[in-house]
Amino acid sequence: MLIGVVSDTHGYLNPRVPELLQGVDHILHAGDIGDGGIAEALAEIAPVTVVRGNNDRTGPESLYPEEVSLKLEGFNFYLTHIVKVPKSPGHPSMQPYSDTGADVVVFGHSHIAFQQELGNILFFNPGAAGKRRFKVVPSIGFLELENGKVDGKIVPL
Repeated sequence: MLIGVVSDTHGYLNPRVPELLQGVDHILHAGDIGDGGIAEALAEIAPVTVVRGNNDRTGPESLYPEEVSLKLEGFNFYLTHIVKVPKSPGHPSMQPYSDTGADVVVFGHSHIAFQQELGNILFFNPGAAGKRRFKVVPSIGFLELENGKVDGKIVPL
């Protein structure tokens, strides 16, 4: 199973995003959607799970949940917008993620692409897919679920 991961579009759907997401089985949007029918456009490509971000305070985007737990291909995903990645697998800040049973924690907010495995949990931020901000190259991510393993990949836009 191939999952497309998008975050921080801030009302702008880069034309490369739908192109790159063709063929994915599911799309996760980790918040700061903005307006512009982005969730609807992504839903034309594949089923979409969306959470709201700290900038999604008004309009239809404000109605999305702040966090979602879902199971895809036997893996437990925890999707939210803001995550402070724990310093180590044994750190007390890992507890909330362990409590959800998460195998993968997907988040956005920082606009910086990131992936790191801590213990048996993968923390994955696809970076920001919207217009370039903070001198960070826009990007999206992909998570491939195969043979009981999750492989993450970041793709610059």
